[in-house]
Amino acid sequence: MCRWLAYSGGSIPLGELIFNTRHSLIDQSLHARQGPNTTNGDGFGVGWYGQMETPGLYKNVQPAWNDSNLHDLCTHVSSPLFMAHIRASTGSPIQYTNCHPFRYENWLFVHNGVIKEFPRLRRRLLAALDDEYFPALAGSTDSEVMFLLALHFGLRDNVWQGVARMAGFIEQQGKAVGIEFPLHMTLGISDGKHIYAFRYSSEGETRTLFHSKDLGAIEEQLTPEQQVLLDQFTEDARCVVSEPLSDDMGLWEPIPESSFVSICDGEVDVQPFTPISP
Repeated sequence: MCRWLAYSGGSIPLGELIFNTRHSLIDQSLHARQGPNTTNGDGFGVGWYGQMETPGLYKNVQPAWNDSNLHDLCTHVSSPLFMAHIRASTGSPIQYTNCHPFRYENWLFVHNGVIKEFPRLRRRLLAALDDEYFPALAGSTDSEVMFLLALHFGLRDNVWQGVARMAGFIEQQGKAVGIEFPLHMTLGISDGKHIYAFRYSSEGETRTLFHSKDLGAIEEQLTPEQQVLLDQFTEDARCVVSEPLSDDMGLWEPIPESSFVSICDGEVDVQPFTPISP
């Protein structure tokens, strides 16, 4: 499976979290500690919000540790809200269109997890998409289908409900063909103002997900040479991560099983999450 992070707060260079932390995404691409795959080298992507209405994207099928363009971009681009993802494929091809984040208008979407036996379910799931969203399908991964289904089920009007209806539909279709636990997901979603995160799986054993408790979680993982950067981190700075970027686990709050998280202006709201069956 994969690793991802989302950040909101004062505008900072992307590289301060993607490259320069003790257990950055680059470190996790080689040495992930809390996932089933130590190496996440099947492509990567970063999406960031700036002065345009839609977010920027940079993606590549190379391993994240081996792309000098990524390092240069992350050094020179700053953003108050960005998401990054490193991929470990669960079966779909390693190609540009299967790399996260996925973008639709002002929305970004990243996923860690799997739709079990996706090839069996793909036609059933795609048949539900209406004409507005089907043309947006570019790749072959289950994650992109989840994003488009969530949009189809109302994500843009109500994020919780759109994802809940998407999850309920996938579980219904999976169980209809005898798949006991069809869905496993941690999701990161953004509209450019909020970070939304979900942790859920059909069997109730979802991969890890954390949010930073406060600015201390970011301060702690800076080296002495990087302390000069603290002025860039505002009090409302928050991260959501697949696994902590620093060694001090006390600075990171585990997101409970079956939860929905909303972050805006440094305020973290955690609510229960339950799929809505069709």
